[in-house]
Amino acid sequence: MLRALSSPRGMATAPHHLAAQAGAGVLRDGGNAVEAMVAAAAVIAVVYPHMNSIGGDGFWLISQPGKAPRGVEACGRAAGLATRDWYRNAGYPEAIPSRGPLAANTVAGAVSGWQAALEHAGGKLPLSRLLQDAIWYARNGAPVTQSQIDYTQKFREELAPQPGFAQAFLRDGGALPEVRSVQRFPALAGTLEQLAQRGLSDFYRGEIAHALAAELERLGSPVRLQDLQRHHASLVTPLEVKLSVGTGYNMPPPTQGLASLMILGIFDRIREGATVDSFAHVHGLVESTKQAFLVRNRHVGDPEAMTVDPADFLTPAALDERARAIDPARARPWPEPAIKGDTVWMGAMDGEGCSVSYIQSVYWEFGSGVVLQDTGINWQNRGSSFSLDPASHLALEPGRKPFHTLNPALARLSDGREMVYGNMGGDGQPQSQAAVFSRYAMFGQDLQQAVTAPRWLLGRTWGQMSVSLKVEDRLDPAVVDALKKAGHDVELIPGFSDFVGHAGALVRHPNGMISGASDPRSDGLVAAL
Repeated sequence: MLRALSSPRGMATAPHHLAAQAGAGVLRDGGNAVEAMVAAAAVIAVVYPHMNSIGGDGFWLISQPGKAPRGVEACGRAAGLATRDWYRNAGYPEAIPSRGPLAANTVAGAVSGWQAALEHAGGKLPLSRLLQDAIWYARNGAPVTQSQIDYTQKFREELAPQPGFAQAFLRDGGALPEVRSVQRFPALAGTLEQLAQRGLSDFYRGEIAHALAAELERLGSPVRLQDLQRHHASLVTPLEVKLSVGTGYNMPPPTQGLASLMILGIFDRIREGATVDSFAHVHGLVESTKQAFLVRNRHVGDPEAMTVDPADFLTPAALDERARAIDPARARPWPEPAIKGDTVWMGAMDGEGCSVSYIQSVYWEFGSGVVLQDTGINWQNRGSSFSLDPASHLALEPGRKPFHTLNPALARLSDGREMVYGNMGGDGQPQSQAAVFSRYAMFGQDLQQAVTAPRWLLGRTWGQMSVSLKVEDRLDPAVVDALKKAGHDVELIPGFSDFVGHAGALVRHPNGMISGASDPRSDGLVAAL
């Protein structure tokens, strides 16, 4: 049985092996965990393009010795022209299109987050070193993964017509690439080279910004140069929840970090007597998820537009009330509206005590599907999650931040351990986080086993429209049967399924040793010094 790897010097984990190795390479050259993460983020944007891009958003949790964790919010706002009238006049009075230039209606914030994280944590290495591996793979080529092929095939009909998509991701005549064939992105390589030479702010206020704005406008997106110029990432204070095993941290709105922390806080109150992966464990987490999603689906959005304080849902009294609403033997009727999303989570720890939990995304697979030819950047469709209903808490307004499924997690445990962990996949992110964290921190399971073990997903993700409780068929049949008898709408899915996302975790122990785990469902690994 595979167990977590360990190293005292530094470690990076990512759902693509080249990204993890790029991060470890920076650590080996003397860089810190934040610098390693920038390198990994740049590489994975090249080699795992169906999951993320520098045309997307990103969120950081950074922990440094002797300091409270800090978050970096690199979320792009809706364009100034992105109004309900704009979409009505474009022929879309009911909903924003999910693909194409009209779906590319927010600024891409990820690159600004790289800059803000570096400014916050400092560093020793030049930007050219941090981006050199990504530039090399974009210029010279990286292998196409089976994952990319599968999801290109699955959504080819809606993606192939989008500007630039076929040229970037399909072969002559619209054929799919072959697994392990070489894909190159010369325009993206040029963009990364310019960022390395002129600085990351060039993306928003330099030549790259002008090129982005000109092509987006030409294609029909509402994003303009002034939207890029006004954008900046922000340092924020994470939300936190007190648990019996320590303190959990996650990002505040507009992310669903509140839901992730609520699940842990609620389950911590009802887990007495449960054992790992038992009915009480799985049922308890699923029912805790329902309680958290009831709050998320009604309240979480742009914090400037919210009418509630998210921290109020994490008080002991509020969590006690939610816990009392759970029947330990019966499933609550469901569904609530489900949320789709694809992304990558990555973690890094250095030998000096800095830890990073990071997540980067274009929302749906390949985002809007629009690939800007001048810069090689695939633009996100995060803004398609806005509602055109003015009464919705997710109503579209110029300058508003979209709701984000993205939420990197971090925990400081009572015995001195520190853990960074996360997952990709819309509704699945907080659920897999809860599975991994509870297995490791609450039930004492080995870290790699906690990531590898069967997982489940309540709701919809990865293009699946059903809102059943999807359970990997490797879960104990007796537990599956008990879930069905309790009233859960169980749908068995193949073991090691992409539907439950790609998780990962790193743990720093009090003696300085670092342990790491990556997900066998992904193309990733743990890279250690």
